[in-house]
Amino acid sequence: MRLPLTPGVYIMKDKKKNIIYIGKAKALKNRVSQYFGSQNNHTVKVRRMVENVEDFDYILVGSEFEALVLECSLIKQHMPKYNILLKDDKGYHYIRIGQGEWKSLSAVKQKLDDGAKYLGPYTSSDCVNRSVEEACRIFRLPVCSKVFPRDIKSGRPCLNYYIKQCSAPCAGKISKEDYNLNVENAVKFVTGGSEKIVRDLKKRMELAAEALEFERAAALRDSINAIERTAKKQSVVSVKTEEQDVFSLSETPNRMCLMVLRVADGRLYDSEYFICEAVEDADDAMPGMITEYYSLRDSVPKIVSVDRELADSEMIERWLSEKSGHSVKIRVPEKGENARLMELCRTNAAEKLAQSVGRAGRDVEALDELKELLGLKKIPEYIESYDISHTDGADNVAGMIVFKNGKPLKSAYRKFSIKGFSGQDDYRSMAEVLTRRMNEYEKHKDDGESEGFGRLPDLILLDGSHGQVNAVKPVLDSFGVYVPLFGMVKDSKHRTRAIACNGGEIAIVDKRKVFTLVSDIQEEVHRFSVSYHRNKQSSSLKKLSLTEIDGVGEARAKALLKKFKTVTAVKNASAEELCQVDSITEKTAENIYRYFHGENS
Repeated sequence: MRLPLTPGVYIMKDKKKNIIYIGKAKALKNRVSQYFGSQNNHTVKVRRMVENVEDFDYILVGSEFEALVLECSLIKQHMPKYNILLKDDKGYHYIRIGQGEWKSLSAVKQKLDDGAKYLGPYTSSDCVNRSVEEACRIFRLPVCSKVFPRDIKSGRPCLNYYIKQCSAPCAGKISKEDYNLNVENAVKFVTGGSEKIVRDLKKRMELAAEALEFERAAALRDSINAIERTAKKQSVVSVKTEEQDVFSLSETPNRMCLMVLRVADGRLYDSEYFICEAVEDADDAMPGMITEYYSLRDSVPKIVSVDRELADSEMIERWLSEKSGHSVKIRVPEKGENARLMELCRTNAAEKLAQSVGRAGRDVEALDELKELLGLKKIPEYIESYDISHTDGADNVAGMIVFKNGKPLKSAYRKFSIKGFSGQDDYRSMAEVLTRRMNEYEKHKDDGESEGFGRLPDLILLDGSHGQVNAVKPVLDSFGVYVPLFGMVKDSKHRTRAIACNGGEIAIVDKRKVFTLVSDIQEEVHRFSVSYHRNKQSSSLKKLSLTEIDGVGEARAKALLKKFKTVTAVKNASAEELCQVDSITEKTAENIYRYFHGENS
């Protein structure tokens, strides 16, 4: 099928003609052809989708914005299998506002087509029920089953009227106008507008007092006091924080979590999250997730805060503005209260994702922050780190450690004894170690290993600065592999202070989670390499003491230590036991025994 270079929506179908994916494009031909090019650049999910595509259709539109609107509508209608769908197993709850002659306010579990207005959905039933109960109590709305105007003056008011928790419309104690005004204020209260309500109620109280309507003024005063008491109990974010929805996306190689915090009147009044399968590029996925989220919502704030720049932000702003009937702005908070609110959202996203994969939230968050800081394409789930250790060029060794999902994976640790040269040259040593590591990868890359030499790491961190990085990069290039490569820089007190890259440095001291993770990696690789160096140095000293014996060279010393483990054990062995060691003759055994026990022994 020949496709035009114009905006549109493409629809992919399987062999049963079921719609399995819907997407939009500025130029249909360019976008669709990307799916059917080299499959090596796609994730498993995309490759699986392409394998199931038997047919596809497309709809041309006049602009990219029209494509966005149509895409949102079709995804909501068909719920295609391979689109990112914000599904979860939580029940949703709504606030129902009856639109009859006498309005009503209630908490419900389902949204019906009954002419009423619904707020939500909300994820917390407790939050919805408490909000409606407080609003009804403060504004004296009935919570009984009576229907108005049918049941007006049908009997005496109940106890709630006498304890000032109901205005008793059933007994004709309040006019329809005042009652509906109370309902409107109750709706504003549950949606977070308590400050404005208090100002309006104070004006009404003053007017009632001036008109000598003291009973009405007292009722308004009681409502004001009740609102202020309730507001103090709510979760305060900051009185300076504007009404907004805050979005953050946390990832692992297999899953991602979209977290949403809803803030109004300086208070966090609702939150929800969605666990989805990971995609090739989370930055590309974020706009679609936001549009899908609001296609399920009636309420859109004037500000939508996100944790990254969105490629289609202007189009999404326009779509949200048309949907809500007011101007909507998308922004990336960088400082102040809004930046702290975004950090709260990130932390919650990482924690929810960690719970879903059985990991600690701080580890997920640290890896996510490291990805953003280093500009990596994916979360560095599998990190290898290297360090060189020696004593003035003697007993030159290297240690390799692995951190998987932010934790040490000791089964994948490896030791290297430098063999290519003798003397002190850390750069040359590091190059030799990585060459040997890549050679092992070439041998085992088809084994399908999830850890060890048979897989490439997502990130390599070298203990050192630009010199080590520059020494290793040509090695990786010569093998034709790309692995992000950085150095870990220490200060004068041997504490981690920065990450070396491309001739410059990235400060990490003010990035608490990344700083902790990189410091842990640097301390662990240093400990491991130094420990190996000390063991080797100790073994060398033992061999040296044994080679002083007549007839014992380095090979025989090594054989003795392999058999007896320590020099003390060799000393305590009999001549017969010494003869049991390969290459140790009867004469050599006698020499060893006499060396430790004297010539007359």
